[in-house]
Amino acid sequence: MIRVLLVDDQPLIRSGFRALLDLEDDIEVVAEASNGQEGLELARAHLPDIALVDIQMPVLDGIETTRRIAADPALTGVHVVILTNYGLDEYVFNALRAGAAGFLVKDIVPEDFLHAVRVAARGDSLLAPSITRKLINRYVSQPLPSTTGPALEELTSREREAVVLVAQGLSNDEIAARMVISPLTAKTHVNRAMTKLHARDRAQLVILAYESGLVTPRNS
Repeated sequence: MIRVLLVDDQPLIRSGFRALLDLEDDIEVVAEASNGQEGLELARAHLPDIALVDIQMPVLDGIETTRRIAADPALTGVHVVILTNYGLDEYVFNALRAGAAGFLVKDIVPEDFLHAVRVAARGDSLLAPSITRKLINRYVSQPLPSTTGPALEELTSREREAVVLVAQGLSNDEIAARMVISPLTAKTHVNRAMTKLHARDRAQLVILAYESGLVTPRNS
């Protein structure tokens, strides 16, 4: 059962998402919150698999809520998915940097919304290749000074290759085909790289790859 926490200051939005989720046999809404602070407290109380978090809220916004969830050792199993009205913008990018697994636009069609919840529950990123390219082009065209230099040295050559391909938006199956290995081995390389770089998920791995200088936009 996928346990979901809804965090949005608009009751109509929460009720709409809840109505969709309640129809699914494998998904359960465990709690609702009207602001980020309340959402953080409910996340600690219920330990959901997914926290659907609005980007702009009173008391505590989605970025800070995401950052605090990501920093809490008790909430390592909580995958934050940002809800936004506008698509990929600076707020969403900052939330991804803070540890969000991905984002959804609120006018998403129901089928895609339910699919996204299940994808996030598996621990996969909600960053399609097209979104990854937009993120790269708009926000990481100038790599920041590395904050993960020592950790990069711990990556094997195959793990580095896998990280580069993740940063280009490839799935595990596509990485496997490119590296001529099995999908399971590709997943292992990616997961080990995430562990060594202390990335919560693939979305954060993409950002770390660019901010560390391991990958640059012209390589993508």
